[in-house]
Amino acid sequence: MQIGIRTEDKSPWERRVPLVPADIRELRAAGVEVLVESSPRRAFEDREFSAAGVPVARSLAACPVIVGIKEIPLERLEADKIYLFFAHVIKGQPYNMPMLRRLMALKASLIDYERIVDDRDRRLIFFGRHAGLAGMLNTLWTLGARLAWEGHATPLAQLRQAREYPNLDAARAAVDRVAEEVRAGGLPAALSPLVVGFTGYGNVSQGAQEIIDRLPHETVAPADLPGLAPGACDRFYKVVFREEDCFVPLEAGTDFDLADYFVRGGTAYRSIFEEHAARLSAWVNGIYWDERYPRLLTLEGCRRLWAAGGRPRLRVIGDISCDPGGSAQCTVRATDPGKPVYVYEPATGRTLDGVAGYGPVVMAVEILPAEIPRESSVHFSGVLKRFLPALAAADFTVPLERLAFPDELRRALILYRGELTPGYRYLEAHLGG
Repeated sequence: MQIGIRTEDKSPWERRVPLVPADIRELRAAGVEVLVESSPRRAFEDREFSAAGVPVARSLAACPVIVGIKEIPLERLEADKIYLFFAHVIKGQPYNMPMLRRLMALKASLIDYERIVDDRDRRLIFFGRHAGLAGMLNTLWTLGARLAWEGHATPLAQLRQAREYPNLDAARAAVDRVAEEVRAGGLPAALSPLVVGFTGYGNVSQGAQEIIDRLPHETVAPADLPGLAPGACDRFYKVVFREEDCFVPLEAGTDFDLADYFVRGGTAYRSIFEEHAARLSAWVNGIYWDERYPRLLTLEGCRRLWAAGGRPRLRVIGDISCDPGGSAQCTVRATDPGKPVYVYEPATGRTLDGVAGYGPVVMAVEILPAEIPRESSVHFSGVLKRFLPALAAADFTVPLERLAFPDELRRALILYRGELTPGYRYLEAHLGG
């Protein structure tokens, strides 16, 4: 079956591609037919695909398999097609249930990247590291702008948003220049200790830490935070929080148990992260969260931190997870690269675009890897390409139990010819009328 690579149209800022020219050329050499839909804004231009011998067309109507990145508008979905993209439906997300219903009505099949996992349920294809890289660049840029608004001149003020750099190397070089200035002249003493905290320790957090590690810093443990005293501000302090640092059992006298936490979550544990947040200058959030678990920082917690004119050290929340109302509840809405930040006002619940205002500045760009589109596309494509020969060779006319599919793709098959597969029938409860 011929595979079509669609242009992205959910956001004008989306410039990624799921397969880059070099990898498509490799697939075509192995006998996999791939056609690319023309796009005026993709990070890899049409001419680059053509130069690699990849056909570019205005329509993918002849392609049974459609591969993209983000969700597809309802009016562009077609009957009987096989779709592969980030569907964002597995939590029953209300905003994508119309799309799921439409795919069912069209007797289409849906494979979700998010559920391409190994036999230990570990994701195999993702943009996590690149979300972390772009998210940390944006968080430092936001921190510099916020501090400038407060009247603090810092080398961070010279940083730009990730999307404004021509490539990741240029962004890294800019961070390196900041590092040199901090080593030479330090930071305002009033900011000491300048602490950047990370919740999460997976691919997202690791990508973000790659950026902070380029700056002069000292790594400390959560238990060290109360003892960090003001002084010479010649470095950043980095702290990484794990579950046992953020949550405690509701039952007095019992110890934190990670396995038990994952089973009982919010019914047996509560967050103590508010105590840590008060000691951070910036918080970078990179965890997966759902309603089974307690939030790290609630709206009530924000109100306490900023109550009665209080000005906690926390200036910026870089919410790379971008889960509105989730683990950082003051992330009340996602943003895009055009308007990436807002101030959340704890007293009123309002948000104000920009960095000026009374409350934390929230950076919650929904498509962070799109701000470094070439590098993130190359990485993603390099992983995705190994699954496509099996997808192109599969016979989607046979009953599901006879479908010759590798386990990784079978686990990600949400719809088969319009029907929810057994592992996803729980979504019936979210579909509504």
